[in-house]
Formats: sequence, structure tokens, C-alpha cells
Amino acid sequence: MTIWELDFYSRPLLDDNDKKLWEILICETPTRIQQDPTTLFRYSEFCGNTDVNSITLKTAIEKAIATSGQSPTKIRFFRRQMNNMITKGCEDAGIPAAPSRRTYTLMTWITQREQEVYPQEANYDEKSAKSSSVQYPALNAVPLPDAVRGDKGDKWAIVSLEASAFSDFDEWDIAFGEPFPLNHLDPTTKIPGLLIFSPRAVPLAGWMSGLELGFLHLQKNPRSSLVLETGVSDSWIAADLPNAQTLKEAESFEAAKKAAAGIHFLAIQKNPDAEQFAGFWMLQE
Repeated sequence: MTIWELDFYSRPLLDDNDKKLWEILICETPTRIQQDPTTLFRYSEFCGNTDVNSITLKTAIEKAIATSGQSPTKIRFFRRQMNNMITKGCEDAGIPAAPSRRTYTLMTWITQREQEVYPQEANYDEKSAKSSSVQYPALNAVPLPDAVRGDKGDKWAIVSLEASAFSDFDEWDIAFGEPFPLNHLDPTTKIPGLLIFSPRAVPLAGWMSGLELGFLHLQKNPRSSLVLETGVSDSWIAADLPNAQTLKEAESFEAAKKAAAGIHFLAIQKNPDAEQFAGFWMLQE
């Protein structure tokens, strides 16, 4: 399965008429733990503001497909304000579009270009240079659907593994999931994770596999819980924190996540004795 990540947005560069240049960026999502993202397919193309439309995007996607020699199964994008144009451009090119905060490789690439590429250009506009990070409005998280949860509720545990423990991840027995490379981390880095135990582990993991899993984070209002952010606008209560002890565990999870550059994981098993995972996703905030 090949997945691409895409951005279509203005950059801090000016054309001959002092109008902002726009850029299409496409990169391949790494799907194995040992891959180096910088060696995977990448495509970039500038265009003027009069060519910012779905036709230009469709043509660029077709060029990328021809250049790479492969057609992705879907294209992820994170900019909600470009939703209609990007969705139409992708679908006109015959590729499903997926609004997603799971565009980790793309965000790293954009940051690298903002720091190392655009400032070196003669037409760089320092006044308009700004971070490409997108702020998402805080939304009320909702419980996971009853249909995929156990009758007596699911249990959970906060755990951690050293980065080196993931070296053979591609050989683990996992029904649903998605990793990404950890090659850039010190092997001793502690990666925190939320492990959910559910009698309906496979249905729960299967349902989650249809979402675009972004990241987990601690939310204290209106009630303390670990919240799973998916797509670009959905929030789910992954674990309630009913007392001071569980809240302390979640705060430790947040601290460990910060120390690991935002990297963490979500895993699902039927019970603590299970030898396989119904689901396992590497995440990053």
C-alpha cells in the first residue's frame, strides 16, 4: 500500500508581480519502521496565484504519478481551509483524499524548507514568512462507539518501550496498525503508549483503522481524559481519568511524550496475556 501526503499553499516567496507564489508538495508516507523518509518519493511544483485551482492540482498529481511510477491508494492532507480544492483535485486524478493530522513526514519536510530552502531564494519575502503549523480548534471529545467497546467497559494501561524495542516491529503480529521510522531517535529513548484491553479488541481496532489517527493528549476539561485526535476535526475519549492516580499517570505520559519529540503509540489487545495486537499505531503530536 502506497500513501502520499500533500500540501497546496502559499509560501513566503514572491513572483515578478510581487504576488505570493504557491507550492504543491507531495511526499510518500513511510510505512515500515526501518525506512528513511528522505529516500522516499517527493515532488514539488510552484505556481502563481492565478493557477490555484483543482485543475492545477490534478495535473501535478498526474505528473507525480508518472514520475514515481506508482499510484497511491490515498492522499492525506492537513489544511482544512483547502479541503474542497484538494479533495476535488485528488478525486479528479482518481485518488481518494483523506483529511488527516497523520502527515508527519510532510510537516517535517515543510519545516525543513521554511528553514533551509525558502530563505535562500532571491524572491524570499521575510515579512510574510511564518510557521506552516496549523492550529486546530479545541472540540468536545466524545466516547468511542458502544458497538466497538466491551459490555463492561475497556481497561487500559500506560506503558513505555525504548525506541530500540521497535527495531523488529515489521515482524510483530498485528491485525491493524501503522508505524513510522524511529531511526532519528536515540535507541534508549522511552516511547510512551496507551494500551487498551478490550474483549472486542478486533472490532475496535478495525473501526480505528478506518480513521486517520493523529495523536493522543491529556485533556482536563470538561473532565480529565486521554483524548484521541483523528482526521482534522474529530476527538474521542480513549481513556477516562476518574481519580488523582490515573491523572498522575496521564501527566507522566505527557512528560514522556514531550521528551520523545511528541512520539507515542496506541495499542489494542484482547487481554494482558495476548501474544498479538489487534491494533498498534505509532503517533506523533
